[in-house]
Amino acid sequence: MRNEDLWKPTKYVRHGSRWKPTRNKRDLTPGSRLIASLVAEKYERYLPRFARGHLADLGCGKVPFYGMYRPYVSRVTCADWPQSLHGNLHIDIACSLADPLPFRDAAFDTVILSDVLEHVAQPRLCLEEIARILASGGTLFLNTPFFYWLHETPWDYYRYTEYALRFLMSEAGLSVEILEPVGGSPEVLADLAGKHLSKLPVIGAPLTSVLAATTLALRRFHFWCKISNKSARLFPLGYFAIARKPQP
Repeated sequence: MRNEDLWKPTKYVRHGSRWKPTRNKRDLTPGSRLIASLVAEKYERYLPRFARGHLADLGCGKVPFYGMYRPYVSRVTCADWPQSLHGNLHIDIACSLADPLPFRDAAFDTVILSDVLEHVAQPRLCLEEIARILASGGTLFLNTPFFYWLHETPWDYYRYTEYALRFLMSEAGLSVEILEPVGGSPEVLADLAGKHLSKLPVIGAPLTSVLAATTLALRRFHFWCKISNKSARLFPLGYFAIARKPQP
């Protein structure tokens, strides 16, 4: 990773043994703190189990997950397109993920594609290219929103159902190991309310932060989790997936 020594936490910061969404509005808006928390839980749970070897962070931006995955991998390569809204301090390779990737076959053991696939105009090609650059037995980590506002427009192209994600990854030659919804109806409603509240002057940001914190606190209770998990089948806030390139 270019300028690895200059990396600092942005979207996620360490609190004790856990990684939590930052409260710095420049790196994460209050309206996105809820989904960021839910996504972080997925990566913290599965990175120790699946991440290894040479990792490619595609659509890396400011490399927000670096602190989470670095202990488990031997090397990191970052790629993003030159027009990235997040700068290019850590980008090793500037490229479009809608085009063939400038990496050799089987170059990586792990690929991160976080909050990126919805911004790729050619998602099928992107996943086929990821399968090509993954080594045999290599792992793709992917998360993407579903019931979520338009963001980073005009480069926000798609929302995927779990069936579309399974189809696209399977067609690319990847075996889906894990595909889980990120939040359900309660989180969708809280996220939607938070996005609107955040636009209010003065009180918007504090109210949104309180709503996100309250929603996360309620997720500790069985009744809330039961409603969330059951409703997530039809009303997911997003999806998290892990796919493997099969060994010969």
